[in-house]
Amino acid sequence: MTILKPSIEYTLLSPMLIMFGAAVVGLLIEAVLPGESRRYRAQVTVSTAALGSAFIAVLLLRNHHGTAVMGSVMIDGPTLFFQGAILLAGMFTMAPIAERRLGAFALQGSLVPDSRDEQHAAAAGILQTEIFPLFLLTIGGMLAFCASADLLTMFVALEVLSLPLYVLCGLAKRRRTMSQEAALKYFLLGAFSSALFLYGVAFLYGSSGALTLSGVAESLCRQGVPLSLAMTGIGLLAAGLLFKVGAVPFHWWVPDVYQGAPTPVTGFMSAATKIAAFGAMLRLFYVALPNLRTEWRPVLWGLAVLTMLAAAVLTVTQTDIKRLLAYSSVTNVGFLLLGVSGSHDGLSATMFYLATYGATALGAFAVISTIRQSDGQEATDTCHWSGLGKYSPKAAGALTLFLLSMAGIPLTAGFVGKFAVFESVASAGGGPLVVIGVIASAIAAFAYARVIVMMFFSEHDFQTPRAVFPEWPTTAVIALAATVTVGLGVMPEPLLDLADRVGSFLA
Repeated sequence: MTILKPSIEYTLLSPMLIMFGAAVVGLLIEAVLPGESRRYRAQVTVSTAALGSAFIAVLLLRNHHGTAVMGSVMIDGPTLFFQGAILLAGMFTMAPIAERRLGAFALQGSLVPDSRDEQHAAAAGILQTEIFPLFLLTIGGMLAFCASADLLTMFVALEVLSLPLYVLCGLAKRRRTMSQEAALKYFLLGAFSSALFLYGVAFLYGSSGALTLSGVAESLCRQGVPLSLAMTGIGLLAAGLLFKVGAVPFHWWVPDVYQGAPTPVTGFMSAATKIAAFGAMLRLFYVALPNLRTEWRPVLWGLAVLTMLAAAVLTVTQTDIKRLLAYSSVTNVGFLLLGVSGSHDGLSATMFYLATYGATALGAFAVISTIRQSDGQEATDTCHWSGLGKYSPKAAGALTLFLLSMAGIPLTAGFVGKFAVFESVASAGGGPLVVIGVIASAIAAFAYARVIVMMFFSEHDFQTPRAVFPEWPTTAVIALAATVTVGLGVMPEPLLDLADRVGSFLA
C-alpha cells in the first residue's frame, strides 16, 4: 500500500506563514508579558516586523509561481498582486491602530497634547494590545483567501479572516454599545453568508465531483454534468462572496458596521477586505467558471447596476461621514463588479481599481480619525463641520482630495480606475452599463461635494470640530495615501503595466 505524502512548499506559503506565526507570537505576548506598556511595545514591534517581512517575501516570490499543499493554494501573478496590496493596506492601518495619543485625547477631553497621554490611555484600557494578534490573524486569512485554488481551502480562509474581524469591530472604547452592536450584526449576517457559501460548495461538488477550481472547470466541460445543480452552487457561492464585499442586496450590514467599528478597523475593512474578497471572486469566475461566462455575466451586470444606483442614491441621504463612506464603498463595489464581468482586460482593470480605491479609503478614514469634538470624541456628523477648512485646513484639504478621487475627478487615481473599468466593460458589449456607471458617479459626487462645501464655504459655529495632532506614523500614512492618489492620477502607467503584466491566472 502506497501512502501519499503531502507536498508542502513552504517557500510559496511564506507570506501566510509569517503572518500566522506572528499572530501566535502575539498571543503568547498577551499571555506571558506583564505590563500594558511593555505588551504594547512588543506587539507593535512584532506586527510591524511581520508585515514588512511578509511583504518582502511576496516580492521575492515574483518569479516563483506554482501550486502548494497538493494544489489547494495557487501562487501566481494575481495572487502576489493581491497579497502585496493587502499587506500594504495592513501597514497603512498599523499607524492609526497603534496611535495612542488620539485615545488619550478622548479620555482627557482636550485637544492639547500632554506628556501623560500614554499613561492616561493605558489606565483607561485604551491601549488594547489584543487587537494586534487579531489584526495579524485576519490578514493571514486574507492572504490565504485570495490564494485559494480549492473550494474547501477558500471556505476555511474565509472563516479565518472573518472571525477575528468580527471581534475587531467590537473593540471601540467610546460608543461601546454601538460598536458591540455592529460586531454582533456582522457576526450573525456573516455566519449566514458562510452557510450559503458552504452550501454552494456542496452543490458544486455534487455536480462536478471536484473541489479544486481547475477540476471544477474541467468537469463542467464534460457532457452529462447537471448544469442546474452547478448553477445553484455557483449562485450560493457568489452570494457568500457578494456579502463579504457588500454588494446590493447583501449590503445592509455595511453602514451599521462601518459606523460602529473603530475608525482604523473601518478603513482596513473598506480596503483590505475588498481586495481579498474580489481576489477570491476573480479566481472563482476566471479559473473555475470561464466556460459559463454567458450564464454568469448577465447576472453580475444586473447586480452591478443595482449596486451602483441604489448605493449612490443612499450616499446622498447620509449626514454621518462614516455611513456616507460606507455607501460610497458599496457604490464602488458596483464599479468593481463591472470589471469582474468585463472583457479579458477586466482582470487587470479590477486589480488597478482595488489598489487605488484601497489607498484612497485608508487615507480618508485616517483623516476622519483625527477630527474630534471639544470633548475628544470623533466628530462624524457632517452637519457640524461648517468651517472645518478654516480651523484644520490640512485635514480638510486631505479629505477633500480623497473625496474627489472617490468621485472620479480627473488627475486623481479614482478617475483612472473608473476609466479602466468602464473601458473593459465597454469592449465586452456593455456600453449602456458605462452610461449607468457615469450617472451613479455623478449622483455620489453630489454627496462628496456637499461635504466639501460644508468644510470650506460655510460659516463656522461653536460646534465646529478640530483636527487633533496625530503622531508621525498617522501623518505619514495620510501623506502617502494623498501622494498615491495624485501620483496614480497623473502617472498611472507603472501600476497599470504591472497589473496587465501579472493579470493572468494559472489554471
